[in-house]
Amino acid sequence: MRAPSAADELPNAPAAARNQAPLTEALRRLLPEHGSVLEVASGTGQHAAHWAGRFPGLDWQPSDGDPEAMRAIEAWRRAADHPNLRAPQLLDVGDPDWPSQVDSPFAAVVCVNLLHISPWPTTEQLLAGCSRVLQPGALLIIYGPFAEHGVLTPESNVAFDRSLRSRDPAWGIRDLDAVRETASQHGLELEDQVAMPANNRVLVIRNVGADGG
Repeated sequence: MRAPSAADELPNAPAAARNQAPLTEALRRLLPEHGSVLEVASGTGQHAAHWAGRFPGLDWQPSDGDPEAMRAIEAWRRAADHPNLRAPQLLDVGDPDWPSQVDSPFAAVVCVNLLHISPWPTTEQLLAGCSRVLQPGALLIIYGPFAEHGVLTPESNVAFDRSLRSRDPAWGIRDLDAVRETASQHGLELEDQVAMPANNRVLVIRNVGADGG
């Protein structure tokens, strides 16, 4: 991937730039060497462009539910020019029918910073759908901040959660217990979590028994 110049005017999300290095290291330990990966909520597309270059054995499918994001992701795709980076797909994982809209099964699904900036039913549909689109034994990898057993720490996450809910009452930092319980209803098992900078976590969720939808 060539380094974008100022003339490229590529969309840039500061949060994506900050978490890219630690996320890449986590993905290096979790992703398979080969197969197709679905990235949901790709946003600007800068992660997709970076990871397609870092994991050349993987066929990377970026997607987002926002039509505006399609242009941003495509701009990064063209700048990166990686043969394994697919064109972006408009995909709303809050739609119960989303699994029928993708070319599955996938060797992994990656979801960064979606759960807390979407209504809880989006998380429910994401988990339900992943039981249908993931290969048996494959991973759903989720990144973001989480509460645990009803407790949200530290104070910076409490303030962030308050800010989210002031923007949209349906948003907010999710509790791990709720994610774990919902995942288990769909044959998905939360088998690990990895501490990340800025009080975030990577959740490692395995498809142990897809329910077939």
